[in-house]
Amino acid sequence: MASAKPRVKVPKTAAKDEVITIKTLISHKMESGQRKDKEGNIIPQKIINKFSAEFNGTPVFEVDLEPAISANPYFEFSMKVPESGKITFTWVDDDGSTYTEEKSIEVTG
Repeated sequence: MASAKPRVKVPKTAAKDEVITIKTLISHKMESGQRKDKEGNIIPQKIINKFSAEFNGTPVFEVDLEPAISANPYFEFSMKVPESGKITFTWVDDDGSTYTEEKSIEVTG
């Protein structure tokens, strides 16, 4: 789905071993697979079914989603920052589409 748009909020800097809060949102029109179109045909399920975040290649947050998830799923989680690096966020859609966003964070002090 070309209209899916990921957004993330990550601090640009943090102290070594500081616990930071990360916020993510992806604009995505969800379809539960339970509704019917005007002709009575079931509209296929189309949801973000998996979200994960990795810091320098190490998983820090992961969730599998079910049809009851709302449109535009929002996640907020915390993580400890041991060093400077990149956080890679990945959303996976039912049709196999993958959306990624990457943010860098620098450890200071």
